[in-house]
Amino acid sequence: MGDFTLTVRAGHPDFLDLPWDRSIVKWDTPRLIDLPKGISRHEVRFLGYDQGIYAVKELPTEPARTDYQVLRALEDSAAPAVTAVALVEQRSDDPTEERAAALITKYVDFSFSYRELLEGPGFGPRRRQMLAAFAGLLVELHVAGCFWGDCSLSNVLYRWDAMAIEALMVDAETAEIHDRLTDGQRHEDVEIMIVNVAGGMADIAASQGADIDDADLGLGEEIADWYHWLWDETTSEIVIGAEERYKITERIRRLNELGFTVDEVDLIPVDGGTKLRMRPIVGGRVYNTARLRELTGLEASEWQARQILSDLHYFAADRDAATGSGKAVAAIQWRVSQFEPLLDRIRAENPSGDPIQGYCDFLHYRYVASQAAGFDIGNDAAFAQWVDAGRPG
Repeated sequence: MGDFTLTVRAGHPDFLDLPWDRSIVKWDTPRLIDLPKGISRHEVRFLGYDQGIYAVKELPTEPARTDYQVLRALEDSAAPAVTAVALVEQRSDDPTEERAAALITKYVDFSFSYRELLEGPGFGPRRRQMLAAFAGLLVELHVAGCFWGDCSLSNVLYRWDAMAIEALMVDAETAEIHDRLTDGQRHEDVEIMIVNVAGGMADIAASQGADIDDADLGLGEEIADWYHWLWDETTSEIVIGAEERYKITERIRRLNELGFTVDEVDLIPVDGGTKLRMRPIVGGRVYNTARLRELTGLEASEWQARQILSDLHYFAADRDAATGSGKAVAAIQWRVSQFEPLLDRIRAENPSGDPIQGYCDFLHYRYVASQAAGFDIGNDAAFAQWVDAGRPG
């Protein structure tokens, strides 16, 4: 099979059963799985193992190394990116050859490319979700010290996150990790994004036979506006007076509501100690995910976790009023009596779907139906109506 080198992380297959002496284009292994994929400058194929599904991408050595190292670093900082599990090198005597190396990443369940969100030459009513998802992704990467250098529609994976969309970095071949990005690096990354997104929207319009005037060429500019607002929210300093310490809690709560974790707060004396300058040290958007895991042991993405926590808090408030039980006990009772039974019913209705997303869809339907009725209609009635309506999201 040749003298290739293979770096594999623990907990994954060794991938030694694959014909690394040949380009993945020529593979005929029974491991191959046909799955939808977006546009990529490199060949990508999917593999099935007992441990799960993996994506293998073939590319020259240097960009493959960069891709692997950046994705590993982003995983360590809990930034939104695919998980790199293996790097294959020395598959060719020429390191610049397309088949010289390969990167293997964990397949992201229930993910899709941007083309699955399209409605005509644009994103229709999902446009606002796209703006928020893209801007949030870029902010999180920059908070983690990642200069992307090639942010585009096709370099991102998407998946439903309750009523929002979650965006994850896929290609990190051009990326760089720094302790902290300068304003110049951030602004350069945003400008690259604007150009790439405009080009992507023009390509979409052309592929659908639409006039260039119908292309959503301003999408990137609006993403940039969202980005600048979100960056200011997460990183700007505020000065608080000696009697305004409550503003520290207010600021942390607002950041938590946006999903960001506040790792620590720097309080810097100013004006002879009569005031403090507050500078939050912000982590990725995993606050609600971590909170849900802490209370229940459940795993969900950020906005799914936020919606599920609302259901838990509603249950806990009602149960606490009746029994006086604490949050920890209420969380166990909610999971046993509410969450798990409903999740089983959702799986039975849609075995191939994402059950956590299905639960969030049901919660949204129950809220809307109760609001329309003017009273809480309850899980059983809401579930029957939701199924009859085709399980709307």
